[in-house]
Amino acid sequence: MPTPFLQLQGAVMVASCVQMLVGFSGLIGFLMRYIGPLTIAPTISLVALPLFESAGNDAGIHWGISALTIFLIVLFSQYLKNVVVPVPVYGRGKCHVSKFNLFQVFPVLLALCISWLFCFVLTVTNTLPKSPMAYGYMARTDTKGSVLSQAPWFRFPYPGQWGLPTISLAGVFGIIAGVISSMVESVGGYHACARLVGAPPPPKHAINRGIGIEGLGCLLAGAWGTGNGTTSYSENVGALGITRVGSRIVIVTAGCVLLLMGMFGKIGAAFATIPTPVIGGMFIVMFGVISAVGISNLQYVDMNSSRNLFVFGFSIYCGLAIPNWVSQNPEKLQTGILQLDQVIQVLLTTGMFVGGFLGFVLDNTIPGTLEERGLLAWSQIQEDSEETLKAAKVYGFPWGIGTKFCTSSWTRALPFWPKLDQHGDEAGVNQLTLCPQTSSGKYLWGVSETRM
Repeated sequence: MPTPFLQLQGAVMVASCVQMLVGFSGLIGFLMRYIGPLTIAPTISLVALPLFESAGNDAGIHWGISALTIFLIVLFSQYLKNVVVPVPVYGRGKCHVSKFNLFQVFPVLLALCISWLFCFVLTVTNTLPKSPMAYGYMARTDTKGSVLSQAPWFRFPYPGQWGLPTISLAGVFGIIAGVISSMVESVGGYHACARLVGAPPPPKHAINRGIGIEGLGCLLAGAWGTGNGTTSYSENVGALGITRVGSRIVIVTAGCVLLLMGMFGKIGAAFATIPTPVIGGMFIVMFGVISAVGISNLQYVDMNSSRNLFVFGFSIYCGLAIPNWVSQNPEKLQTGILQLDQVIQVLLTTGMFVGGFLGFVLDNTIPGTLEERGLLAWSQIQEDSEETLKAAKVYGFPWGIGTKFCTSSWTRALPFWPKLDQHGDEAGVNQLTLCPQTSSGKYLWGVSETRM
């Protein structure tokens, strides 16, 4: 394996250790006391806004297929979400028919499969052009046929399979800069996920734990030789917004499916044949949801204030303009020090870091009252989610960890350990259900519409 790849592996592993240290030490949770809606809003919105161009380019390969995908997602997730479908279920020793919100739970999957099948039919009938230069060629399902034929049926990955990772200072600094941007994006993603499924905002211990576990994932990825780290995937946040399914069981099941796909190469390669315009159509819907979630955090802020309008508008615009300029003019920021150049390049080309950092600095330096900045309502919500049972036990450990087991005083002192209320219960639902909304848009806690 080429040395640069092994250096990349080593850099990912070193940077992941830094991320685990930042998360498990509680540093992120400490900084959260200075982070308010005017920091979170541009951070979440800028996760998706810079990606609209790439989503538009993918969709533009064949706008007909992309429009079909968008139409199906909107139809299933918005218009047919309350339609129940009878499905056969086996339970209590017999088969019976149960009603299930199929379109609400699987709008993206159903839309993807239908559009994918439609592209396959157009490919078999040669309705789509065969020439690689023709418009709509990439909508064919056989453009990546070699990937499917060359993929092995079974391959078990193992640590060090490409060789022993090496470490270079320039690579480590470059990846650490990416990790910093990733942590900023993840904090915004955690809040976006919570809002989309109707959960309370994540408390500090949950954010610390999330960042630390992402670092652990990066360490394993580097050891197994993937050549990249792991982080919260923005498209999954959009999927949560469409389906409103926040069950841990669903996520664990999806993780097991991904593990199987990693070992059975033909299965993973089959998903590589999904036409590009189908992916583009899904991204347009999902990125739109993510951007709207970011802006919705401004409900806590006085947007009649010129101060707040300036902070939000300036942060958003700089988060779009600065990365675009740096990407087009990288030579303008050369300092002669390779490691420093890499750090500057990575940070300034990451929109959510630029926008979130500017929002953080301006919001904490420009004079303004706590009520004007939205910090009174924001802190009240944070306190409720961390110290009361108002929203049930969303952020507690499963299987009674922290309530029945591992309840010693030293574990509760850990920055990533759930806090206990006065009754000895975890303040933070081990399993989240789909929560129906009232006409005012509020979620009805304790009213379960569909349990996953």
